[in-house]
Amino acid sequence: MTPESPGVGATKAPTPSVPLPQLLAGLVLVGLALRTQILVVGPLIPRIQQDLGISHGVAGLLGTIPVLCMALMAPLGPVLAASVGPRLGVAICVLAVGGFGLIRALVPGAPAVLVATIGVGAGMAVVGPVLSMFVRARAPRHAAAGTGAYVAGMVIGGTLAAGLAVTLADGFGGWRWAFGLISAFAAVSLIAWLWLIPPEHGIRRSAPRRPQLPWRRSSAWLIGLVFGSQSVLFYGSISWLASAYVERGWSDGDAAILIAVFNGIGLLASLSVPLFADRIGTRRSQLALSGLVALVGSLVIAITPGEGPGSLISFSAAGLLGIGIGAFFPLSLALPVDVAAGPSEAASISAFMLLVGYLFASVSPVMLGVIRDATGGFTVVLWLFVAMAAAMIP
Repeated sequence: MTPESPGVGATKAPTPSVPLPQLLAGLVLVGLALRTQILVVGPLIPRIQQDLGISHGVAGLLGTIPVLCMALMAPLGPVLAASVGPRLGVAICVLAVGGFGLIRALVPGAPAVLVATIGVGAGMAVVGPVLSMFVRARAPRHAAAGTGAYVAGMVIGGTLAAGLAVTLADGFGGWRWAFGLISAFAAVSLIAWLWLIPPEHGIRRSAPRRPQLPWRRSSAWLIGLVFGSQSVLFYGSISWLASAYVERGWSDGDAAILIAVFNGIGLLASLSVPLFADRIGTRRSQLALSGLVALVGSLVIAITPGEGPGSLISFSAAGLLGIGIGAFFPLSLALPVDVAAGPSEAASISAFMLLVGYLFASVSPVMLGVIRDATGGFTVVLWLFVAMAAAMIP
């Protein structure tokens, strides 16, 4: 789920040649640190609320802030890359994600935790365009493989964070320990990145140019709404699905495993769909089928409140939801390329799509948390998941 950005205005002289497997390994390893800070939150929200004394609405800000940063701060990525180069730019972002994540685990009180979350979100937001530029510069003939490598790292890292969150909290003494340990792991990603990827040499830099966004183009707004529909459902799910099942009587650990399954199956769908998307069916039929699968999964979740921990029905429904969202994501990312007349137009529409989509998505965690507070349960929230999935289809 990484924003793309038009390339930085830098003219590259020869840089050290990196074997493709080594480059892809570096991208996977650095990606491991870039989504853990979002996925670790959902399974631990009940404990965070109890410890900090906050409502569901305030707790939703832990999911909203990073997504809002991804919408508003991504344009800073080209500026950073132009200043220090993409290799060090990525390293700085990983340091920000891990460093502010560690600060978040240590500071007292909800306001300080939320402020530290802004730092986490800034690192996550800025790194997207920098990674896109790195792949274009260092692996221009393997753009799909390079992009897939860091996206795979992000989803694998997020899946592990969701699956291990409760275990770490139980084993080490609370949610702060889980946050801190997962944040500290970013050091491994940072060291691996700097070790596997040699520095760039002889780069002549020029000022980055701000992309011209297609504010008056109706198709660009529609594509933004398409991308936003799956983003709203995804970030709502990772924020509140675990808490909904805890409310149904599941343990924190069982609910965390459910989220890990949801995210892991979504990874498989995201990686598999691009392999055949240009050969089977039309983009319209592919998006509609993906939305339908997500709708079925969310509907089964909503109508089966009595399923106990480990229920095959519940895990299957979460898997269907993950497949639908996971397949919809890369298909929606392809839409700017489908409608654009050239590379610069595709970049412009893509930037606009991500801005609109993530702005919508940033509202989801807080809005759903407020609704949970107002209604006293997650029933309405889960039916809103169904409505969101239905909105993906038309």
